[in-house]
Amino acid sequence: MESHLSRYRKLGADFNPEKIVIKPAFRINTLRIPPKDLLNRLNKQGVKLKKISWLEFGYFYESNFSLGATPEYLLGYYYLQAAPSQLAAEILDPQPNEMVLDMAAAPGGKTTHLAQLMNNKGVIIALDIETKRLQSLRNNLERLAISNTILYKKDARFITDFKKEFDKILLDAPCSGNFTLEEDWFKKRNLLDLPQMAKRQKELLNAAWKVLKKGGTLLYSTCSLEPEENELQLDTFLEKHSDAEILPIKQEAGSPAYTTIFEKELDPSISNAKRFWPHLHNVNGFFLALIKKK
Repeated sequence: MESHLSRYRKLGADFNPEKIVIKPAFRINTLRIPPKDLLNRLNKQGVKLKKISWLEFGYFYESNFSLGATPEYLLGYYYLQAAPSQLAAEILDPQPNEMVLDMAAAPGGKTTHLAQLMNNKGVIIALDIETKRLQSLRNNLERLAISNTILYKKDARFITDFKKEFDKILLDAPCSGNFTLEEDWFKKRNLLDLPQMAKRQKELLNAAWKVLKKGGTLLYSTCSLEPEENELQLDTFLEKHSDAEILPIKQEAGSPAYTTIFEKELDPSISNAKRFWPHLHNVNGFFLALIKKK
C-alpha cells in the first residue's frame, strides 16, 4: 500500500484512502427513453439525483436500493457507469456518418455510449479478446437497443488484419486497475506488473495509429493512476509519432495531466490530457487523452 501511496504523493497528490468518497453515476440511454421521463420515474421511487455538469446524459445518484435491478435498468433506460468513464465517448464526439473502432469494448459502457451519440447511425467495430466478455457486451447492446455495432472476438493489437481505416478510435486500454474502496485493494496490486502492462498498451496504441485516418482522432483512456500507463505512455508515443498531436479537452472536468513525472520533463502538450483523482473529484481514478493524426 505504502509504495503506491508514496508514488502518488511524489506526484503531488494528497492521497488518503480513508477519506475518499466515490459518487456512483449512471448515463441515460436516450435511444430508449427521453431524459425527463426517466428522471420522473426515478424521483418517484425516492432516488436522489444530481446532474453532472460536464456530461450530457450523466447523473450522480443516491438510492436505498440497487439501481442495477430495477425495471428501468432491465428495459435499457440507463447504464450504470462511472462519471469519468462517460466522458470518453463525449470527448471523442463520434458523428453519425463515421466509421468508429472500439478496441477493448466489453462490457460495453463506452461502446453503447458511442452508438447513442451516433444515434445508431454510421458503423462501430467493437473488439474484445474474451468470449465471456463479448457475451456481456452483446447483452448490453440488446438491452440498450444498439443496432449500428459489429462485434469481433479479436486481439486489437492485430487490427491491421481488417485492412480498414477509421475516422475515430476509442482505446480504453487494459490497465493495472482502478483504485477502489476495498480494504485490500493495494494488496492486490503489484508495481512489478507495470512494465508488462505498459508494453501491451504501447502495442495497442501503435496498432491504433496504423488504422486511424489522417485527420482522425484517437481517445486513449485508462482507469489507472500510474504514470507509466498514462503520461509516460503518451510521452513515448509522441516521441515515436511526429504526426501525433494531443488536443485540448473542452469539458471542464478533472485536472490537467502532469508534465513532470518523478523529475522527468515530458512533452508540454501532455497537459491537455485529463486526470481524475478519487480524493479530489470523488470519482473513480481515470485518465483521458485525445490524440489527433495530423
